[in-house]
Amino acid sequence: MHPGQFTVLNTPAPSILENSNRELLYHMRVLDAMGLDSTAKVQLHVGGVYGDRREGILRFIERYRCLDERIKKRLVIENDERNYSLSDCLRIYAETGVPVLFDVFHHELRNSGEGLDKAFALFTGTWKEEDGVPMVDYSHQGTAKLNARHSENIDVERFERLLEQTKPFDYDVMLEIKDKEKSVLRVLPILMRDPRFRSRSRV
Repeated sequence: MHPGQFTVLNTPAPSILENSNRELLYHMRVLDAMGLDSTAKVQLHVGGVYGDRREGILRFIERYRCLDERIKKRLVIENDERNYSLSDCLRIYAETGVPVLFDVFHHELRNSGEGLDKAFALFTGTWKEEDGVPMVDYSHQGTAKLNARHSENIDVERFERLLEQTKPFDYDVMLEIKDKEKSVLRVLPILMRDPRFRSRSRV
């Protein structure tokens, strides 16, 4: 689950923080009511910079430590294309243990020079067994070449290269492509040939 843009833990505004905590608890209660274990996650961006990225990170860490344990059990943080890169998320993980959900497209737009192989090695290491299989958001630049504009449909060859580059890693992929199921159907034959997909599908 992915609460909206107004759910921000590192906000300086007490009212937004209160609403954010309430929103996160709502999502947790839904997953609990469905009888799902701790592998069912709620993903969140770190939040705003508010003029000082370091302070924004420290404020997130402080707020995380005060969260309800039900939230901590399910929360994961995602790198974004504007404010907080994978390396920023890893700093937060080092202090809190919160797993990092990796967004491929956001990493292309904002990173610290890590290639995909290194990025995957780093973010998958933040997931414990009880967190389940590491998660990846996948999309790529739209043809208009506007920052953070997801593509209308998937570039199959590009997706195939991702699978090839990340062979050593097992992960779940969530496609953030605008035509949704149409793109899933286009890449399904590729996934069916991937041993990782085949072994998981038999479980």
